[in-house]
Amino acid sequence: MELVLATTNPDKQEELVSLLRDLGYTIRTMDEFDSVPRVIEDGETCQANAMKKATALARHTGMLALADDTGLEVEALGGRPGVYAARYAGEEATYEDNWRKLLRELKGVPADKRVARFRTAVAIAEPSSQVEVVEGVLDGRITESPSGTEGFGYDPVFLVPELGKTLAQLTLEQKNRISHRARALAKAKEVLKSKLTKVESGGA
Repeated sequence: MELVLATTNPDKQEELVSLLRDLGYTIRTMDEFDSVPRVIEDGETCQANAMKKATALARHTGMLALADDTGLEVEALGGRPGVYAARYAGEEATYEDNWRKLLRELKGVPADKRVARFRTAVAIAEPSSQVEVVEGVLDGRITESPSGTEGFGYDPVFLVPELGKTLAQLTLEQKNRISHRARALAKAKEVLKSKLTKVESGGA
């Protein structure tokens, strides 16, 4: 059974494939298909964006599709950047542009007030438009300066307190044990396993 991932971000693709490769699905990526429709991520929540991306790709490919969307909620900023995390510093912003803007906005905010959480929504859509959504959350704090060279996005400035390290100081294997995306994918894998079982038993 095939599963197509609704992302063109190579960093995210690597992370998703690493988390999903043991399921028994043949994993496909968007760049294997022609004329994939561009989805405007204008939802007010990560769940809405993930559902929109997964549904559009499932319809286009005729395959089961998986999409995720992640927001970063910083309490001192009233929950910003939230769903706009990937384009916080502008539509063409780099990872560094985004986290540098975040650090500027938090300048002078003490460590105990720099509470933040990553929230990932994962949507799994059928070509029929039936869709299921699950969510994973990782709590942490925003550092005053970047640390680490692994990962992507806000990883260099997102501290995991119980580890005393930023996400960018963890290997991919370590990150995939505790991250917001890993937690959402753990739930998504249960949904995917049930779909695979139905197909194998002739139930769908």
